[in-house]
Amino acid sequence: MRDFTRTAEPAGAAPEPSDGPERRFVVQRHRARRLHYDVRFEIDGVLVSWAVPKGPTLDPAARRMAVHVEDHPLEYEAFEGVIPHGQYGGGDVIVWDRGTWRPYKTDDPAAEVRDGQLHAELSGERLRGKFLLVRRDDARSGKEQWLMFHKRDEHAVDGWDAEDHPTSVVSGRTNDEVAAAPDRLWRSGVPADRAEVETHPAVPDVAGPSDDELAALDDLGASGTWEVFGRRLRVTNLDKELFPGRDDEPPVTKRELLRYAARIAPVALPYLAGRPLNMHRFPQGAATRGFWHKQLPDHAPDWVPRWDRPDADPGESTTYLVVDEPAALVWAANFGALEWHAWTSRTSAPDLPTYALIDLDPGTSTAWEDVLLLARLHRDAFAHVGVQAFPKLTGRRGIQVWVPVTVGPSFDETRAWVERLSRTVGKVVPDLVSWRWEVRERGGQARLDYTQNAINKTLVAPYSPRAAAGAPVSAPITWDELDEPWLRPDAFTVRTVLERVAERGDPFRGALTGDQVLPPLR
Repeated sequence: MRDFTRTAEPAGAAPEPSDGPERRFVVQRHRARRLHYDVRFEIDGVLVSWAVPKGPTLDPAARRMAVHVEDHPLEYEAFEGVIPHGQYGGGDVIVWDRGTWRPYKTDDPAAEVRDGQLHAELSGERLRGKFLLVRRDDARSGKEQWLMFHKRDEHAVDGWDAEDHPTSVVSGRTNDEVAAAPDRLWRSGVPADRAEVETHPAVPDVAGPSDDELAALDDLGASGTWEVFGRRLRVTNLDKELFPGRDDEPPVTKRELLRYAARIAPVALPYLAGRPLNMHRFPQGAATRGFWHKQLPDHAPDWVPRWDRPDADPGESTTYLVVDEPAALVWAANFGALEWHAWTSRTSAPDLPTYALIDLDPGTSTAWEDVLLLARLHRDAFAHVGVQAFPKLTGRRGIQVWVPVTVGPSFDETRAWVERLSRTVGKVVPDLVSWRWEVRERGGQARLDYTQNAINKTLVAPYSPRAAAGAPVSAPITWDELDEPWLRPDAFTVRTVLERVAERGDPFRGALTGDQVLPPLR
């Protein structure tokens, strides 16, 4: 049987013995380097597998070549989706057939396989009846060559061809359709219980707080219990001034921040759900020195969503807040998180980004017009390479660009892609850009920062406040708005951005598609 220390395919959990003589089988139509059908039988807690180039058949006169390949974990049995290119088995996969099988000549099918034959009676949606797999003596290819054929029984059909049935028995989709819009991704080389991830996990569609809930917040004294989104939150210091005023406006209080967090939550939730949150806390207000807080405190209510990081090293944060529901964002704001920085990967696959990030970070000598120029050059570059990208104001001095990508490329790959694009842009205006890491070494020039493309490095989330006077917001904009004379990096605040969303909608929504493949850059 398979040695899991020597194969690229991940091992599964400890196998559970099958009850009775019937076991599971699956046939997956798999387009990798070449189209083939993977025929897999559950034997002793793994899927013993053969690659059949022309597919299995019910025609008893046909003999199909079958190559004995690595065993696969049981978790792989129901997989339908895409394996990223460059990984073991990279390509698209559909569940072409599935069902149960029984060995009809032995009680020890593993011994049959070792001896070079397997007698299997299948009860599937397409394949039924008795099959025989026989090992050939020719092993010149380096892999075991077998033959697979159907016995002449009541299920035999002359001339039957698998390619006349090219759809999934699970979804009804073809390989082309799955490749164009995969729901699942399988990551070779990681433990099988974490190998399969959703490419488009569902994000809850929630309504904003009711007028009565907002009125209840207004009616509270300095502290109290606020019931919102079906949760009871203990809120404190509601009249504390958290953000200094600007433009002759009064300061922004904690009560106003909580109101904003509740009202923006339905808009911001799709960018936060399923992702660890790094909180930038300013308990004494934006005019004081803040600090990063990643570890969810022990006193957090039990209902607050969280994620336990499995690979945390000693001294690192182990449990993160995950804003999977709107009340969790209000809780974070009450905890003093004036800024919300969600990971660009999900808890289901923390090592795989869903965005490539570009941070146009102005230097001390960089004028706002120079930042706009750099953004416009990136706009032109994305149009040239045919990539969708979405800009937003930082709420401070710069502009950030988020590029949605399908789950699959590593952080190293997205970082290299962004670096190549930005260095090409930088060559157009070399007097404006420095590639030095240290701020003091940049001579006041801007940096096109590609280094944020790394695990647990974050850019401020869309619609997050920033710790500055007036409570500016990191607001998404359109590419056309780069040419508007009113634009400034802190143009929108917690007091104005909701009106903009109500009138214009959310220009960042396209960043949620997540099915974009980055093209190679020459």
